[in-house]
Amino acid sequence: MKTVTRSIVAVVAIAAFITVAVAGQSFAQILPKQQADVDDQQLRSFARVYMQVEKIRQTYEPRAKESPGPDESKQIQQEAQAKFQEALTKEGLNEESYTQIFEIARADEGVRKKVLQMIVEEKAKS
Repeated sequence: MKTVTRSIVAVVAIAAFITVAVAGQSFAQILPKQQADVDDQQLRSFARVYMQVEKIRQTYEPRAKESPGPDESKQIQQEAQAKFQEALTKEGLNEESYTQIFEIARADEGVRKKVLQMIVEEKAKS
């Protein structure tokens, strides 16, 4: 349950980060190598997963808050985690690559702006 809870918290934290777009400096040392490894297709995939994460959050967060007990809450969290994994798989990402792109966007304003623009484009499609 700790892993599921941590993953859900991570998903919500990632969504909150992108929305706020707060710049972080802690990953500046690892940025050059990682940035070279991330292309526009990976950023587009990240943006698509982000949009799915938003939908998952909007669907499952109220259900989790209103669940009558811990068993139901756990079931809801598992469903949300499964949906997150499906979104990652569909876009050819995994949790590690998603987190890596997130960290790069967090540390690099240019990448962050590109990702945010892609998210706007994806939102317009839906």
